[in-house]
Amino acid sequence: MPVIHGIHHVTTIASDPQANLDFYAGVLALRFVKRTVNFDDPATYHLYYGDDLGRPGTVITFFPWPGAARGTHGGGQTSATAFSVPSGSLGYWRDRLKALGVSADSGGEPIQRLGESVLTFEDHDGTRLELVEVPEVAGFPCWTRGGVPTRHAIRGFRGVTLAVEGYESTARLLTGVFGLEARVERACTSTPASSDANRFRYEFPRAIGDEGSLPQVIDVLCTPDARRGRLGAGIVHHVALRAADDPEQLRWRAALVDHGHNVTPVVDRSYFHSIYFREPGGVLLEIATDGPGFTTDEAAEHLGEALTLPPQHERLRAGIERHLKPLRAPAPSGAS
Repeated sequence: MPVIHGIHHVTTIASDPQANLDFYAGVLALRFVKRTVNFDDPATYHLYYGDDLGRPGTVITFFPWPGAARGTHGGGQTSATAFSVPSGSLGYWRDRLKALGVSADSGGEPIQRLGESVLTFEDHDGTRLELVEVPEVAGFPCWTRGGVPTRHAIRGFRGVTLAVEGYESTARLLTGVFGLEARVERACTSTPASSDANRFRYEFPRAIGDEGSLPQVIDVLCTPDARRGRLGAGIVHHVALRAADDPEQLRWRAALVDHGHNVTPVVDRSYFHSIYFREPGGVLLEIATDGPGFTTDEAAEHLGEALTLPPQHERLRAGIERHLKPLRAPAPSGAS
């Protein structure tokens, strides 16, 4: 078997689509790479944000349900999504978030976690987000026209944190099946001595294809006393991991079935192909192919400008467009 080389995308539930666009394209200065619909619910937007081309490993996506109630953070969920920024960037981001009315945790100051500087905050829906200084990412592509200086712009994901009741079975999947490497291991306890005492870190191998991949991790947070989370606005729906192509994805599907997981058939999402399953702690995971990519139905210079629909929904375009609230792209805020 190959190894899983990183995170493909993260998909989260949101409420108001315009507020979502204003935050992720405006405040975080990500590129709005695709406006389409939830293929299983075409009356709902599916919005994608990422680097200049929406490369795998950089894309956060949302199902915005207007009026959706906030979810409840808890066990069996992805409890935080972390983005990478170059070294020396967190002071800029601390000041930017404060100026734009976004409250950061720890009094707005970065914290130290497992040897990294981390700035933690939430979006308007309560989605838990982190910015992490990672020295190696400075040379990776980014969106340079979002209003944030290139030297501080988000490069993609640093990782995700999975909150689960006990970590051992999840760890066996990550290391024994997917090939991640354990970087922090310790005993799980119901009375941790510090906030990071129940945090276990697993690191992805680094290279895929010709472009390389961002240094990424999955943290498993052992939360034996936490109540189960409830899906709603502000809660991650699923985390997608990367498969290079269709044959590799099918090999992963067979391996997961052999290890006792219930896995969906391959689903065509137009921009990638997907399979879904739940890891032992209850978090919904996906394995998505790197291609075809977001330029399959839009030119690179016009990504996100128009509503794109999959072929099966194109005949419904007039009704879908009447139902969906029009979106206004936010103006960049800050110096580029």
